Amino acid sequence: MPIEILMPALSPTMTEGNLAKWNIKEGDKVKSGQVIAEIETDKATMEVEAVDEGTVGKIIIPSGTEGVKVNQLIALLLEEGEDKKALENYKSKTAVPADAPAPAKIETMPGGKNVPTSPVAAATGDIAAPPMPVASHGATGGRVFASPLAKRIAANEGISLSGISGSGPHGRIVKDDVLKAAAGGGAARGAVRRNPVEFNKLPNNNMRKVIARRLVESKQLVPHFYLTIECELNRLLDIRKDINFEAESVAGKDKKPAYKLSVNDFIIKASALALKKIPAANASWTDEAILQYNNVDVSVAVAIDGGLITPIVKNADQKTVVQISNEMKDLAGRARAGKLAPEEFQGGTFSLSNLGMYGIKHFGAIINPPQGCILAVGAGEDRVVVRHGQMVVRNMMECTLSVDHRVVDGAVGAEFLQAFKHYVESPALLLM
Repeated sequence: MPIEILMPALSPTMTEGNLAKWNIKEGDKVKSGQVIAEIETDKATMEVEAVDEGTVGKIIIPSGTEGVKVNQLIALLLEEGEDKKALENYKSKTAVPADAPAPAKIETMPGGKNVPTSPVAAATGDIAAPPMPVASHGATGGRVFASPLAKRIAANEGISLSGISGSGPHGRIVKDDVLKAAAGGGAARGAVRRNPVEFNKLPNNNMRKVIARRLVESKQLVPHFYLTIECELNRLLDIRKDINFEAESVAGKDKKPAYKLSVNDFIIKASALALKKIPAANASWTDEAILQYNNVDVSVAVAIDGGLITPIVKNADQKTVVQISNEMKDLAGRARAGKLAPEEFQGGTFSLSNLGMYGIKHFGAIINPPQGCILAVGAGEDRVVVRHGQMVVRNMMECTLSVDHRVVDGAVGAEFLQAFKHYVESPALLLM
């Protein structure tokens, strides 16, 4: 009996994804653990490994197909001794049909608990048929079949599809065909009339769509308010300089220090200790109750190509600044490479966004539901301030706490910022 390969759920919130690329073709032998496809999720492009062994009998969903539902049948493997006759009149008993409603959205709470937000209907049916190729009309009126991705690239490049021979199934034009035509130039280019206004059309990937949806939901449904405080950084900068100098002085033969602390590493630690001291700020809202968390898991915003991701420093209050620094370098590097596992960026009890390295002095961040708070950190700069009746120059940093008023009241938010300021301005406490 043929073995079904279904669209995998690569994260708790995933309901559909893009089948970016097949690494196999019909007739290939497949071994367990072999990478067979690349799936684009809302946060990254991830490799999918085969679970079973067999021969690729039929690829149902071709490369470049967007919006493939989780558990939709995408390919069939033939077991040893089977041939393609086994595929005749085959009916799937497990796959979700291509036109089935999307599965229930699963919200991941910061304790790791998955909570379904709508019922899931069981679905059975025949082999999910691949999406019909998109048809356009050439200069002679004939139909030209092309994948959605191929059509978008052709439109952006000003290339007529009617002059391209397709290499996909049944002569379908795929991405590579259009790219070859673009590289070769010739009669195919220039046949499409461009709009008078020039622009580059950048298709929204799943990550961008999810970011847009979650930000709109947050601003529409979460009652934000904002609290801003100034912190003096001089002592923190001095102690950071001393620690990094000592790390360089004991560097190994490769001349690389064991660590190099950033200001953000200290801020993560200060936030974690302030949350431990003011646990009412380490909470989120549900209709039944406010969830106040015992663990302090700080989500740190990291800019990546095409969007934003928030890898999590778990139990940050229990880690040293050096541990936090090394962990953040690893998480940020793998985030930019699209190599984070879902549990490394989904969840968290509190978020931190630092734009100080870009010279931004002050901003208000949007809360990352279901969390109750996010701290926006600006750049430190030298300012004239009054200390003991005297004007002195100090390096000052503005931090703004965005608060979900359903969860955290103004007084609690202010207490958190006072505790945070105390840790930043007394950095020796961060090293204890």
